[in-house]
Amino acid sequence: MVRFGYTLMTEQSGPRELVRQAAAAERAGFDFAVMSDHYSPWLDEQGHSPYAWSVLGAVTQMTERMDLLSFVTAPIMRYHPAVVAQKAATIGLLSDDRFTLGVGAGENLNEHVIGQGWPPVNVRHEMLTEALRIISSLFDGGHVNFTGEHYRVDSAKLWDLPEQRVPVATAVSGDQSVQRFAPLSDAMIAVQPEPSLCRGWDSATGGDQRKYGQQPICWDPSADAAARRAWEQLRWFAGGWKVNAELPGPAGFAAATQHVRIDDVTAGIPCGPDVDPIVKTVQSHWQAGFTDIALVQVGVDADPAGFFGFAREKLLPALRAAAS
Repeated sequence: MVRFGYTLMTEQSGPRELVRQAAAAERAGFDFAVMSDHYSPWLDEQGHSPYAWSVLGAVTQMTERMDLLSFVTAPIMRYHPAVVAQKAATIGLLSDDRFTLGVGAGENLNEHVIGQGWPPVNVRHEMLTEALRIISSLFDGGHVNFTGEHYRVDSAKLWDLPEQRVPVATAVSGDQSVQRFAPLSDAMIAVQPEPSLCRGWDSATGGDQRKYGQQPICWDPSADAAARRAWEQLRWFAGGWKVNAELPGPAGFAAATQHVRIDDVTAGIPCGPDVDPIVKTVQSHWQAGFTDIALVQVGVDADPAGFFGFAREKLLPALRAAAS
């Protein structure tokens, strides 16, 4: 069964708003919620970037049913893998085993702040591989020592582990990352509805793991207002991840997207009050093989009650009917 989730986008909302959104998303009937983990927004217009793990802790206490995921955390520079394991175990306990640790190789936007430079992608993948091994060892329990090319761990132990092991979902973008990370993961994350990613992951894992995708939308009673808001806040997405992972800050994204037009954005983001264009766009994800699809409502703070009412009454029933 295809599940539909809501994205708690830390780049576009403050911490209190995010917690309220999580509760509203659960009441509206979303199956799960994912939360981005940023130090900086992509663009100045977004205007937010609270600490995701504090917000996640609060969200665990404001929700009862929805599964929760970090989407995604980069355990390579800003966070040491041993610390990520501790945070994930704690959220697993607070959520009563509703949490999945989503990880990826990160973006310069968030990692450059510690002043250690930005490694090339092959090095980042090496770092993520070591990080996944460290996290898995700590989830096993007991003391962990590790000496790798990129990390050392000295007699670390997680003293508070949930009874149910926290699953790990890893973000991938192509065959190379699928082959590297599938054997080390419990689920897949990708943001483009590429069937080859799902086929490759299923081939590497036996085909019974969850595959998480994401789709931006912009609901608004006015299609013109929705299109304008989508352009203001999400035009950075047009560059693709090979570009998005490399730029160092909002000024760089503003410069890189100065020629992106509203039509360029709305070509991939359904905007306005109608259900059918959203269903048609989201459909490409489950047809590609994704089992779980997280929606991003661009600018949800503009009218949260309107969006969550729309989701409860029209959008989620339409999506479930189409996916069935």
